[in-house]
Amino acid sequence: MSTPRWQQSPPGSHWGEFGADDQLGRMNLVNAAKVLQGVAEVQTGQTFCLSLPLDVPGGQALNPRRMPPRRYSVLRDGKSAGQQGFCWSYQGEDPDLTDVINDDVVLMSLQYSTQWDSLAHVGSHFDADGDGVAEAVFYNGHRAGDAIRPAQEDPQATAPWARYPGPQAGALDIAGLAAHGVQGRGVMIDLEHHIGRQRQAVGYDALMRVLDADGVVVEPGDMVCLHTGFADTLLSMNRQPDVARLHATGSGLDGHDARLLNWITDSRLACLLADNPAVELVVPKLASTSQAGQPLRQPRLPLHEHCLFKNGIHLGELWYLTELARWLRQHGRSRFLLTAPPLRLPGAVGSPATPIATV
Repeated sequence: MSTPRWQQSPPGSHWGEFGADDQLGRMNLVNAAKVLQGVAEVQTGQTFCLSLPLDVPGGQALNPRRMPPRRYSVLRDGKSAGQQGFCWSYQGEDPDLTDVINDDVVLMSLQYSTQWDSLAHVGSHFDADGDGVAEAVFYNGHRAGDAIRPAQEDPQATAPWARYPGPQAGALDIAGLAAHGVQGRGVMIDLEHHIGRQRQAVGYDALMRVLDADGVVVEPGDMVCLHTGFADTLLSMNRQPDVARLHATGSGLDGHDARLLNWITDSRLACLLADNPAVELVVPKLASTSQAGQPLRQPRLPLHEHCLFKNGIHLGELWYLTELARWLRQHGRSRFLLTAPPLRLPGAVGSPATPIATV
């Protein structure tokens, strides 16, 4: 397919599947029918919170580029009433008013803890124009510098994070997903039960064995959750992550397994959600040169490239899935109603989330 935005699309991609201007990707499959399928899974009305506290992991040891939340009090007229430092009273305006007010502000990386990746989060260098020159491009041919723009530098800002504001996603931002609504049928794949809490890249064969053993069926439009136990281990560290132990803990999908990537596409799942930091297990480059001896150009995060860039499949990371996974196994189930809206924050490339599973 050729459009004004691209003349050629990446191999293995489905640009234009939902129209050349689509910004939702496979979440288009989460429609009214999928919501009803999710609702049909509710038998007890019990709910599970699938979010870590948003100050977990703790610090920046797990990812130095992402900042934990810092909360500040909102002052009224430059000070807090009664100099208490945390609240104010309307009595400064009218002595007969009794209200005492607290407000606060939070500063944090939007993808620090339990999070959604938007389709503007990861793109690739690809020759979408067909002119032999690769440009930075995202799902459905949206260009860096055009649809996804850097914010203007603020030379007056004193804090480093404020001087260089984040990107402004004029397309593919997380607000579009929020407006669409994220509610439908969730499906649990319990990797921890079969593999344990060990570092293992799970490819197609291993994943199929887990699905067969547990009788799990993934259908078009399902929101697929991968339980590895990583977030549960992280939570037990009480905001002091042991990075070496964490790197040895929990499995992840093998983004270098072409058959696995094909299954992700062919199953027509709507999104992939995991309790680990990246859904895929991040491994070093498999090779540095091609058979012809030339440098081998490849992504560091091949599953991210396949899902976000090529096929419009949203990813969720660091979800807390252990309690739900164990309850589902105890009751011989793998499906549930999943409600997981991101923040409706225009221009943002990711968002914290507080997903809820209802069984």
